[in-house]
Amino acid sequence: MPERQTILACDDAGVFNGEYIPKEVGHTGSGRRHLAIAVLLYNNKGEVLLQKRKHKVFDDIWDVTGATHPLHKKDGTDETLEEATLRCLKSEYNIDPIPLKNLGAFNYAAEYKDGLCENEHCYQFVGEYNGKFKLNSEMGYGYKWMDKKEFLQDMETRPENYSPWAIKAAELLEKERFLGYES
Repeated sequence: MPERQTILACDDAGVFNGEYIPKEVGHTGSGRRHLAIAVLLYNNKGEVLLQKRKHKVFDDIWDVTGATHPLHKKDGTDETLEEATLRCLKSEYNIDPIPLKNLGAFNYAAEYKDGLCENEHCYQFVGEYNGKFKLNSEMGYGYKWMDKKEFLQDMETRPENYSPWAIKAAELLEKERFLGYES
């Protein structure tokens, strides 16, 4: 049985409000707004790394490289956004620490079947990675490297094949010109 996670509640601007909540509280009913992270890795070939994520709501569709929450740790400290992102890459892909860039954040809230929801202030991190990795089979069904241009075109024509936060993340990335045609 996976360890119960404690996440950080926040306001709509992503300011931690001092309240720690069980992950389930942030993801059931209408949820409680909390801090979250989406990370997208790219390589020197102009491709992005996508994951076919195992998820209670968005199962078996394409998502960004990884997604997580900063956690309140047993020692009473809180993970930074970067620490949580690096933990995610290590646990999902066995990727050791790499330089990351925080491109900003977006809010995402929606209610789904079976009382599940998302209610997140989600920070978007990106980083270049050209090494080897192994996807954790407990986290995803598979992965693929996809040309940035093809990624944006496919997402535009077939949005149902992508998680909503992958779409929101791509909007932010495109706005920041990160997913432009320059490498």
